[in-house]
Amino acid sequence: MGASDVVELAFEAEVWEWRGPAPYHFVSVPDELCDEVRDAAEVVSYGWGMVPVAVSIGDTSWTTSLWPKDGGYVVPLKDRVRRAEQVELGDVVTVELRVDLVV
Repeated sequence: MGASDVVELAFEAEVWEWRGPAPYHFVSVPDELCDEVRDAAEVVSYGWGMVPVAVSIGDTSWTTSLWPKDGGYVVPLKDRVRRAEQVELGDVVTVELRVDLVV
């Protein structure tokens, strides 16, 4: 797979919580990186604009999907990831994203 078949992004963002019927924690992809995600989404997006990604925070890696929100994207943080990396609400974390464009 060539370099053009992958989009890799890294950024720092604050952990925030959505309080719904099932509370969940997220980090928002910075606005300046959302154009790259939108371009990748044209190739890999599925239902409701979700974008499948591989994510790393610290020593923990997992697969998930970016959720579209308010014109941007958010990364859902699984509880097991937050526990493994000792991440709490309001912490600033370094997030590495990889979008494989080959489907």
